[in-house]
Formats: sequence, C-alpha cells, structure tokens
Amino acid sequence: MPGPRRDRPAVLLLLGALLAADLYFHLWPRARRELAAGNPACPCRRRRPAAASAAAAAAAAPLPTASALRRLFAHPLYRAAVPPGPAEPLLGAREALRYYRRKAARWNRRHKLYREELNLTSPAAPLPLRPEASWLQFHLGISRDGLYPRSSPTVNRLLRDMQDFTTISADYSQDEKALLGACDCSQIVKPSGVHLKLVLRFQDFGKAMFKPMRQKREEETPEDFFYFVDFQRHNAEIAAFHLDRILDFRRVPPTVGRLINVTKEILEVTKNEILQSVFFVSPASNVCFFAKCPYMCKTEYAVCGNPHLLEGSLSAFLPSLNLAPRLSIPNPWIRSYSFDGKEEWEVNPLYCDTVREIYPYSNGNRLLNIVDMAIFDFLIGNMDRHHYEMFTKFGDDGFLLHLDNARGFGRHSHDETSILAPLSQCCIIKRTTLLRLQLLAEPEYRLSDVMRESLLQDRLAPILTEPHLLALDRRLQLILKAVRKCIDTYGEAKVVANDTTQPEAPASDRVKLTT
Repeated sequence: MPGPRRDRPAVLLLLGALLAADLYFHLWPRARRELAAGNPACPCRRRRPAAASAAAAAAAAPLPTASALRRLFAHPLYRAAVPPGPAEPLLGAREALRYYRRKAARWNRRHKLYREELNLTSPAAPLPLRPEASWLQFHLGISRDGLYPRSSPTVNRLLRDMQDFTTISADYSQDEKALLGACDCSQIVKPSGVHLKLVLRFQDFGKAMFKPMRQKREEETPEDFFYFVDFQRHNAEIAAFHLDRILDFRRVPPTVGRLINVTKEILEVTKNEILQSVFFVSPASNVCFFAKCPYMCKTEYAVCGNPHLLEGSLSAFLPSLNLAPRLSIPNPWIRSYSFDGKEEWEVNPLYCDTVREIYPYSNGNRLLNIVDMAIFDFLIGNMDRHHYEMFTKFGDDGFLLHLDNARGFGRHSHDETSILAPLSQCCIIKRTTLLRLQLLAEPEYRLSDVMRESLLQDRLAPILTEPHLLALDRRLQLILKAVRKCIDTYGEAKVVANDTTQPEAPASDRVKLTT
C-alpha cells in the first residue's frame, strides 16, 4: 500500500500542528491565569479586571450633571407670561368638536361605501372621535401666544401618538392635487422631489404631513445647487421643530420622525388610484413610489423602502381652514426664483425704509416677527422662505407660522448671512428674542448642547450630525454680532424693542444686553 505510506508524514505534521495550537491557545493561557491567581506578590493583577470593569461602567454611565434642556426651560425667561394674563384661544371648543364630529361621520360613511364597492364583507366598525385625542387637544390649545403652551403635555402625547398610531388612510396633499395636469414645465423644474409628500390619517382621526427621507444625514447640499432645487430633508423638519421650541417661538407644528411601512401604511390604505399607480418594486426588491406631476414621473426620483420601511417626518396638521382661516403673505425679503435675477433688497441696503412705509410693517409687531423668522431661518440655513402664514383671528399682530422647513440644514460649512437681511437692514429685534439668544450663547445653556439633548428624544436619532449642531453655535454668534453692530450704530433704545415686561431674573441667571 504505497499511497498511505507517502501520506503518513503529512498526517503526523498535521496532528503535531493541532497539538501545538491547543497547547498555545488553550492550555498555556489557563496555566498562566492559575499561576497569577496563586501569586501573593502581585495582588494588583487580581484587582485589575475589577478596576477595568468599574472604569468601563463609569464611562458608559450618564454624567451626573443635570439636564441642560431642563435647566433652560426652568429659566425665568421661559416661565414669564407673554403677555400677562390668560391667552386668547384660536378655537371655540364646542364649535370645533361639532365640526370634527361631522368630519368623522363623513369619513366613516365614505369608508363604508368604499368597502362595499370592493365587495369586502368583513365588518368594519365605525371609528369614533374621541374628545381627548391628542391632536384635538393640540388644536384647542393654540392661542395668541403660540401653537402650544410651554411644557405642554399635549404636545409630548401628540408626538408619541404620531409615532405609534396605525394609519387608516393616505393621500396626496392639497397642493399636489392642484398640480394634477397643471404642471408648467416652462417654469423652473424641481427634480429633487419637492412635491413628494403625503397626508396620513391615523386611527384617532389625527392627520400629519409625511415627508420621506431624500438625503442622508451626513450629505451636504452641493455648493452649486440653487436653493429652489435643493432637496427637502425630513430630518430638517424634525430639527426645526426642536429648535423652534428651544427659542420659545412655538410657531412650528409638532414634528416627529417615524419609520413608515410604505406597503401596509400607505399603499394598502390609500383610496387614491393615482397614488396606487405610482408604486413599483425596484431591481433591489425594494417597494418604491414617486410623485405624479408630469415632470416628476421618473423612477430615478422615487423614494424606496428597505424593503418596505422608509424614514420620514410627520408634522401635525393645523386646524381646518374652515375653522381657523389663514392668510398666506409674500415675504418682503423674498428671493428671486430664477438663475440670474435679484430682488430689490439684495441690491438696496436701504430697502427696509421702504418696507417701514407699508402697512402693517409701519407699526405693530409684524416687522419684529419677520426679524424673528429671519433669525430662525438663518440658524437652520433656510433660504426658501418665500411666504409666511398667519391666523386671521389674531389680526395683524398675530404670530407668524414657520411652516415648510425641509430645506434647512443643508450645508453646515456655509453661513448664508443674506438670510439675516431683515435684522441687518432694519436693525430691530425683540428684547425677549435677544435675551434668549444671549442665554443660549452661555456655556451653561449652549445652543448645540440643548439641541443635541432635545433631538435625542426622537426615535430616529441622531437627527443632525455633529457639524450641523456646531454650526448653530457659530451662527448664533453671527446674529449677536449683527445686533451689537446695530446697537453701536443706532443705540440700544432704537434697536431693542420692549415687546413684553419680563420678571427680574436672579443675579446668577441674569443676561446683560451689552455682552
């Protein structure tokens, strides 16, 4: 048997290698551990694992410092009534309940007819409208002071409900429906998917605007992009809500992130045949859909699940226009939506003098609210504020709604100071706004820190990358620098408007205007 004799040395070598490996990797380390444990001259070797584990546990444990966000909201600047006294509500509770009950009954009737048309025999009980629903309480809590009171438990409950509740219908938004057959492709097209948003209705009849993820968090908008063809970012909508609340504006509707199953929570619940027709399965077996406007009907502009789950933002709907009419007003500092045009404010440094001569910017709070909006947009880097909306009930001095913030947080490496034109040209700012900005520039209440902590409450965290958070601190300093320049030129009395009487803060918490 010559074959086995030739292989015998190779077999012996293999067995020897296995024995050596076993000795080196198993037996020898065990012997070293036993020798070390029995050596009284080296007690530190026995303590080292415990010390290492303790250090690791200390590193993993949260720091024993108090919450910066909690300290901020406990500051006197965030506790004062603005203005003193009870706030004027937007809606009457009885009228709102009557209206929404009619809407719920109408939806139940239409849903029943829809099921009958599809010959669905399984019983479907009508969905009741609960007066304690979080979205309804949010609507009833809107007042002249803002969209919600400070430290409102209703808002936190609404955010949880939008994350957890089952969707019962999905449809295009009203502006997209208006575009059906009316897309003018001679205008500047928007291949970024600007119109790709849906209205989702939940099991409690609450509604939210869904904007899907279009850009990864670590991606920056290319510097050659015009602002009107930029992507709409779902995380920008989420971050804008948190920043708005930190600034105590309370003018952005509650917004939260959620993973949506595009098949079960959109395709299977929508009754819109056009929306059903734009779903398809990609070559990677992911479920995708796209907008229906003629210049957008291309699969390369679609959004896709993985394979079904898709990140997106959900912004709570405001009250129906039948209950609370709103005005949409062009921004005096609107930009030119063309490739080479410029507006007057971009070439005329005295443009604000012209604006001050026009009602309602000639008196009241409207111009101050415009400056607030410009500060907010500069912090998030939003150049697309062409209009703003207001509730007609609150008159000309009502607060401005900061809607559609999805084009913010596009470039953390660039600060577009032209967004601050209302502040730098008019040189006017509310005292409360300035005090809060100065407070957020203090190390104890640093804006990036409180934003980081606030955004961790969202299930899609991290919402912003660290460069975007640090850019907030940098831009805040630019805002304060612009205010100081105005004060040096015109004096504090003309620049800082006393919009409300604030209580005296403790000496340790007091913020000086001259810092």
